[in-house]
Amino acid sequence: MALQISATNPEHPALLLELPWHLPLEEWPEHHLVPLPRGISRHVVRYARAGDEVVAVKELAERPALREYELLRDLDRLDIPAVDALGVVTGRTDDAGDPLESVLITRHLGGSMPYRSMFETTMRPATMHRLMDALAVLLVRLHLAGFAWGDCSLSNTLFRRDAGAYAAYLVDAETGDLHPRLSGGQREYDLDLARVNISGELLDLEASGALHPSVDPIDFGNEICARYRNLWQELTRTSVYPAGKYHYIERRIRRLNELGFDVAEMQIEHSGNGDTVTFVPKVVDAGHHQRQLLRLTGLDTEENQARRLLNDLESWMATQDDYAPGDPLGARPEVLAHRWVREVFRPTVRAVPLELRGSVDAAEIYHQLLEHRWYLSERAQHDIGLDTAVKDYIDNVLPRTLALLPPPADDVTAM
Repeated sequence: MALQISATNPEHPALLLELPWHLPLEEWPEHHLVPLPRGISRHVVRYARAGDEVVAVKELAERPALREYELLRDLDRLDIPAVDALGVVTGRTDDAGDPLESVLITRHLGGSMPYRSMFETTMRPATMHRLMDALAVLLVRLHLAGFAWGDCSLSNTLFRRDAGAYAAYLVDAETGDLHPRLSGGQREYDLDLARVNISGELLDLEASGALHPSVDPIDFGNEICARYRNLWQELTRTSVYPAGKYHYIERRIRRLNELGFDVAEMQIEHSGNGDTVTFVPKVVDAGHHQRQLLRLTGLDTEENQARRLLNDLESWMATQDDYAPGDPLGARPEVLAHRWVREVFRPTVRAVPLELRGSVDAAEIYHQLLEHRWYLSERAQHDIGLDTAVKDYIDNVLPRTLALLPPPADDVTAM
């Protein structure tokens, strides 16, 4: 069988051909390799240079190599933190013509470290807690996307510093499966594997003297489960609020945003007697809303602006008589979105006199109005409505804001 390279980028095959595929990875010459720290793996893994890129090369059988390649590409399309799959090399043979295992090629995640390298000096318990938080967030994100990892562990994760915290990335998808949605049993199975694997890895560190004496490996393995369950509950629980208290919904959305997640959709249902409102959010990773808002409305905004505007759009849609998700007779989301732009967004922004807006764009003005409405509603303990918020904003907020701005250049008195 001839050597075959399947790659995601047309430039990669030419660069990858320079590597010595006729040799087992264990025998690759040093001049091809990059001396980076490696985690523990059941397979032979090496870091090599391909052109200007550093790649991780993992040797394994053809079928699992191709399967993991496709899974990593799926995770990339879902915006899940994972290493980038660059290609698969099959049909390898040595100089004698004997077959060699296939290899999976991924891009090295710059600035990342395997957990064992991070424990070369004894890590403080507070730092270990941040690692566990990052791993719990990664596992929740995978499960929300319908991905059952099958082997969650510190060894199968890379960690990168993130402004005082850590970000966790999946580095091994060999045992994973992607489903439309995970059952509770699938999630619990993944979680139990994580608990056992993490406790075992920490016991190994304890035996080598690299674990802080105050850390109990078994307790820490249990703690990852507790952190996961708390986060999952916060992200997926159904909330029931008194009718008219719509600012409670925004408070819940803010809490989800603070945890690093966005609300892609929300289901709002009124009770039969109209006394309560049930709120069910569908959370996604950050970065989703800017694209969705542009697709629905044509408004090109920053990400935080898009999140706020989409939340308001969803709430407004739920009040429309022809809003019927899943009903072919109901209005399409795009139709409702353009109606919202025409009947709500533009009139609201235009209510603020042009001379008072300064250089602030329309999306930011609307965001500020929503913020002001939220604060006034919190203070009043009921939803005050957008019209009242706009009037108060124009009368009381904008004058103070303008007073803080420097005067136009031709009005500045010479000193």
